[in-house]
Parts: sequence; structure tokens; C-alpha cells
Amino acid sequence: MGNDIQSYNQRQTPEEQMICQQLAKIIHQNLPESESKIWHAHPVWFINGNPIVGYSKLKSGIRLLFWSGVSFEEEALQPGTGKFKDASITYTDAQQINPGDLNRWLQKSIDIQWDYKNIVKRKGILERLK
Repeated sequence: MGNDIQSYNQRQTPEEQMICQQLAKIIHQNLPESESKIWHAHPVWFINGNPIVGYSKLKSGIRLLFWSGVSFEEEALQPGTGKFKDASITYTDAQQINPGDLNRWLQKSIDIQWDYKNIVKRKGILERLK
């Protein structure tokens, strides 16, 4: 994880910092081969140039967004309103983060990706290895 993401996290309120730091740690552990950077003003992790997961500060809390999240079919993730297949969850307290859920969603983010460069659904890394 780069210094730019750490700087982003440190600019948040103390509670938001705890949420961001916990999210970044779990994401980095599950996606060690990914590229991470500040993209459109918030932390985002990429696989093969495609955005996979990121988080941002909203008035309602810290939103964790999965670009292909609708395809995960997870009840806790709320579908986005745009043309993409994103879904998200918003946290107001670090204790709301369920590491088991987050680990599962991150695994799904590897297995199920929408190739936004070509707008073609492709299976993730593990599917190609089968």
C-alpha cells in the first residue's frame, strides 16, 4: 500500500481513520498482487488495469465499493445506481467491519471481474487456472 493511501487515511477523523486503516489492511492482505493508488480522489485497488475495490468518505460514513459487486449476489452489498455493476456497503464504525464477509467479497472480486476496458465479463484469475 502506497504512502498516498496512508495520507488519505490520515486526513480522516479518528473513527474514519480506524475504518480506512482496517479496510486497507484486509484489502492488501487479500489482493497482494494488485496495484493500489488514489484514483478519482480515493483509494482504489486494480487487477490487470481494472478497478476492483475502493473506499471513499461520504457524509454517511466510509463507503466500500466493489466495481463488480452486484455479481457477488451478497445481501449486505447494496447495488449502485449507475450503469456499472457496482455494489457497496457503508461503515460508520470500525467494529461494523466483518473480516469474514470482507475476505469473502475480496475473493469474489478476484473470481468475478467485469473488464471495464472492454465491457466484457470475464472470469477471474482462479477460473482461468481451472
